Amino acid sequence: MNVLGLMLDARRVHKQGEEILLRRQRDRLAEIVTYARNHSAYYRELYHGLPERVSDAALLPVVSKKTLMARFDDWVTDRKISLAQVQSFVDDPARVGEKFLGQYTALTTSGTTGTRGLFLLDQHSLAVTTALSTRMLGAWLAPADFLRIAAQGGRIAMVNATGGHFASAAAAAGLRKNRFRRRLIGVLPVQLPLPELVTRLNTFRPAILASYAGTGALLGSEQQAGRLRIDPILVVLSAEGLPAAEYDRIAAAFGATVRQSYAATECPFLTYSCRENWLHVNSDWVLLEPVDTNHQPVPHGQQSHTTLLTNLANRVQPILRYDLGDSVLVRPDPCPCGDPLPAIRVHGRTADLLTFPVRDGEPVSITPLTISSLLDNVPGIELLQVVQTSPTELRLRLHVKAGAGAERIWQAARTEIGKLLIGHHLAHVTLTRADELPQQTPGGKYRTVIPFTASPPDAGPKPGT
Repeated sequence: MNVLGLMLDARRVHKQGEEILLRRQRDRLAEIVTYARNHSAYYRELYHGLPERVSDAALLPVVSKKTLMARFDDWVTDRKISLAQVQSFVDDPARVGEKFLGQYTALTTSGTTGTRGLFLLDQHSLAVTTALSTRMLGAWLAPADFLRIAAQGGRIAMVNATGGHFASAAAAAGLRKNRFRRRLIGVLPVQLPLPELVTRLNTFRPAILASYAGTGALLGSEQQAGRLRIDPILVVLSAEGLPAAEYDRIAAAFGATVRQSYAATECPFLTYSCRENWLHVNSDWVLLEPVDTNHQPVPHGQQSHTTLLTNLANRVQPILRYDLGDSVLVRPDPCPCGDPLPAIRVHGRTADLLTFPVRDGEPVSITPLTISSLLDNVPGIELLQVVQTSPTELRLRLHVKAGAGAERIWQAARTEIGKLLIGHHLAHVTLTRADELPQQTPGGKYRTVIPFTASPPDAGPKPGT
């Protein structure tokens, strides 16, 4: 099915309601399970003994990023692909925005669960993403809003990571190659010092502003202070979570509709928010299962321990009952907004800001994604964690890949962070190398940054203990 067909289907099933959405979900689950068994050696082995047709996800065993990455060459369904090839491709910063093997979008994850992921999106998955993005905008904007956007020139400002093989970086690289889109879509690096970012946004004057949630909060404060002077119709926040009151504050600051999306590299079209601040799951193309510690389902209205994700669109790397690691709560009753898609709240993704004092000036804040996207350019980092031990002191915890030069990687990381600090007028902030490895939260994830608190953070065990 082409993009137009997918768009029409997405619109039609959404209007027809929950029963049709569930039917689409079951049929697509059966199709992708069959495809995975026929084309992936890993899934053929894992699903041995299961019924010929599987339309109930509960019959499938649970997988994780760690297990899939360990079996990468058997997991992928295109036999031309190998882990070594993909790793070499993403380690080359000059190839950001290129298609791997001329047909796949290569993406990386920052490793918040302890394992860095390498993911490929096929053309069908990208087409589904486009179709569901169109449905999302239709849910967010009224016809009059589209007219206002057009009247303001239709310009979109994207403030995100522009280095490394993150999803946003790949999109940004593609936009830079398109002369027409380049005039309408401004891609601004999240690493820019806040005053420079504000100046460039004031010049560009977007009708739609899209940014990471932490950066959006900072820009909302700049708008309130009068330094940022833009008039967007829509503000789209992503990647990190914010307290509910922050979304209202940002909406008031810009006088705009503020919406958010919760997604993952493994499934970029996972959810979109509504006016009631619930996130609606695109259940015709996604299966999201809230489960307890034993991967058993939890009732709607109860917080899950983790969530199992099934992406029904991507066939080159099937994601089937994948432990996503985030805790969610499914709304037990219909959402008052009237959207028939399941509504969830996510716990476990919160934007942490590193805030530093500046002499004779206002404090400067830096978001976690600013740092993680910057260090994605340093080959050999398996996992990183920045701990703010005082208002002007940082410690960098590094877990480097086996065989990589730890000292070389530390020096490269220190150089990159040093340039970031200087660019934000934070030359007085010191950075030291930690002896300990990055530490997990009680939920099993790794926070990229740990801001300063009155109680010093636990240094954690030394390597080898």
